[in-house]
Amino acid sequence: MSSKMDRRKKYTQMVLKESLLSLLKEKPISNITIKEICEHADINRSTYYAHYSSQYDLLNTIEEEFINDLVNTLSQYNFSKEAESFQMTEKLFDNIAKNHEICQILLSENTDSHFHKKGMAIAQQFIFTNLNNENKLDQETYEYINLFLVSGTIHVIKQWLENGQNKTSRELAEVLHAFINRGLKSMI
Repeated sequence: MSSKMDRRKKYTQMVLKESLLSLLKEKPISNITIKEICEHADINRSTYYAHYSSQYDLLNTIEEEFINDLVNTLSQYNFSKEAESFQMTEKLFDNIAKNHEICQILLSENTDSHFHKKGMAIAQQFIFTNLNNENKLDQETYEYINLFLVSGTIHVIKQWLENGQNKTSRELAEVLHAFINRGLKSMI
């Protein structure tokens, strides 16, 4: 009986997530009601509230699942090794390409800014973490450069998704690495 309940619970959560994502294609999270999500999912409100407390709670769950999957993928690499750094960046783009629809929605103007901040923290943690060690920058300069690179990378990803991923993950990783490696070295 419990496996049937687990399957039913997973199915309900999946349908609610898909409903919210579908609605986010049309309008901002602040204009989406739980009633709309439930109608779209063909699920009653009491069932919704058994799983989530608000539309923001559901959005946060979707974001967390995406972030956890990304972190699990990137955790397999060691940024301090140049070859693995490139592989990690390529894997980042592979993962985003594989999940392009959800990523495009989460990076759109229709969600709140939490996903952007989480994405920036991940890029900083996994991709740009050793810039200061390699380049001996003072902390303030490092923070400015890091902010520029991380936010720039997120906007590159948004544009890449909007362009239908017109470059391969490898090509995009090469562009990013070439800029970081040549751009920073010329500043020091």
